[in-house]
Amino acid sequence: MTRHTNALVVLVDLDDFKAINDTHGHAAGDTVLTETADRLTAWCGRHGIAARLGGDEFAAIVTHPDHTAGLGALQAVLDEPVTRQGHTLRVSASVGHCHREHLPVPVLTDALSAADASMYAAKGHGRRNTH
Repeated sequence: MTRHTNALVVLVDLDDFKAINDTHGHAAGDTVLTETADRLTAWCGRHGIAARLGGDEFAAIVTHPDHTAGLGALQAVLDEPVTRQGHTLRVSASVGHCHREHLPVPVLTDALSAADASMYAAKGHGRRNTH
């Protein structure tokens, strides 16, 4: 079994997602969710996995050390507008993260909790933030 000491857990929450559904309809919201999932999956590449937790929240785990410096790139790609039926939908996300090596006992539930706290700290600093 390979141990990944540089594993990174990332949580993503779309900002003001309800406004997209309310303004453009649920089909537009579904397009934003699908595009977010695709972008997060592409960012993970072959060294990670991404999943939708529910609603407008996503999680990813990456095991390649190159990704630990790529959070700015992730934020940038998640904040790119989504186009649907000729309409440009402005999107942004709050991104939280936790490095496995920063945990006293490296278990997934603790990493998810730390990433969740980081994500809400990012939300507290305004939209389009990574913390």
